[in-house]
Amino acid sequence: MAEPARRPGRPRDTSIDERALAATRELLVERGFDATTIQAVAAHSGVHASAIYRRWGSRIELIEEATFPGLSPPSVQPTGNLHRDLRRFIRAYLAAFDAPASRAAAAGLLAYHQASSRPRPPDLYLRVSARPQFQDILRAAPPGTIDLNIDPDDVFDMLLGAILTRTLLARITARHRPIERTVEMIIRLLQPQPSRTVNQDT
Repeated sequence: MAEPARRPGRPRDTSIDERALAATRELLVERGFDATTIQAVAAHSGVHASAIYRRWGSRIELIEEATFPGLSPPSVQPTGNLHRDLRRFIRAYLAAFDAPASRAAAAGLLAYHQASSRPRPPDLYLRVSARPQFQDILRAAPPGTIDLNIDPDDVFDMLLGAILTRTLLARITARHRPIERTVEMIIRLLQPQPSRTVNQDT
């Protein structure tokens, strides 16, 4: 006798996610990083705290997804034009970091991860990082434009440092940093270096 078909579970209510994430961003701007707790988000959004904990294991994970959700694939879809793709990527990444909630959360998140010994879940890392999109851009570049000896992760780390400096220290430093200058810097790091002729005469 065949077993009766199992009834599908109740679909996840995506409006709960949206309300919790929106409340998190609002609290970060209005009250700051330390005051943005799960309980505060629950009260502000009308979503029960238990429902928030079922979706995010901690307030840090909630804040990270609310403020650095990653870049939407259409905004950085590679075209094969390295210069143009990098400009679009950097512009989109800067916009994500420069959002009011992201600026309010950045210093607190950095301090938390520096003090924490807990490894970050891989799925969370991929969700909040733009590193995969950066690597897609490099893979789409024409042959010969990327130095095969260059570690793309090293270049991304340098780019991330430039973006953090541009967003977090913009009000402290008076230097004007156009995006084009950052693009040129990254291209110089990526492009193959001409072989150097060693002078044998001594």
